[in-house]
Amino acid sequence: MKADHFEQQKLLELAAEDVALTQLAHRRRTLPEAAAVESATQAERALADDAVRAETAARDLQREVKRLEADVETVRARATKDQRLLDSGSVSAKQMTDLQHELQSLARRQSDLEDQELELMESLETAEAALREAQAGRDEARAALERAEQLRGDALADIADGTTRHEAARAAVAGGISAPLLALYDRIRTQTGTTGAAMLTSRQCQGCRIELNGRELAAVRNADPHEVVRCENCGRILVRTAESGL
Repeated sequence: MKADHFEQQKLLELAAEDVALTQLAHRRRTLPEAAAVESATQAERALADDAVRAETAARDLQREVKRLEADVETVRARATKDQRLLDSGSVSAKQMTDLQHELQSLARRQSDLEDQELELMESLETAEAALREAQAGRDEARAALERAEQLRGDALADIADGTTRHEAARAAVAGGISAPLLALYDRIRTQTGTTGAAMLTSRQCQGCRIELNGRELAAVRNADPHEVVRCENCGRILVRTAESGL
């Protein structure tokens, strides 16, 4: 295949744009900011779960405290009623004895309930402190996640902007290359996964970084300047310049 020597040199510009686009695609796949978002998401999820557990524990204790408070009020109300009956003098001796026994029993019951209530309130205080700490940790994690998402968004926007610019530059270069040569370049680019052409510099293919042996070098040296020659190692089009060492 033949193509104008200067047209072949335009392939180096095309290859430079493809290298830039490949690097941008690689950066997008391996974006540290994306990994940071994933890590921050996991941390936020774990701390949010901790906050839910702490809230549940505090709520359960609050319900228990209210239940005991209601029980204490019930005992107090019963004791007040009994005391009024006792103070009224309208009950029999047997009823009086029964009421006195019941008041003693109610007093013990009230004391036990109040002790339990005190213990629960101490536990509740500890649980509420743990809840505040868990909620603070969750809020900090959410803020960290938002910052990580913002940094990822900025990085992706930068990559998108760079991709747009290099795609436009590539299209402009490609527009000045003949269809057969461009088709060959693109086919090779697909095979290599990076570029379809490379400069021959100091007898070395800059695509695979392998130096041409004597036979290969002689074949390239003797080829017509407009002949499209390819690297026997990587298959790329070898673009010859004054730096090729021929």
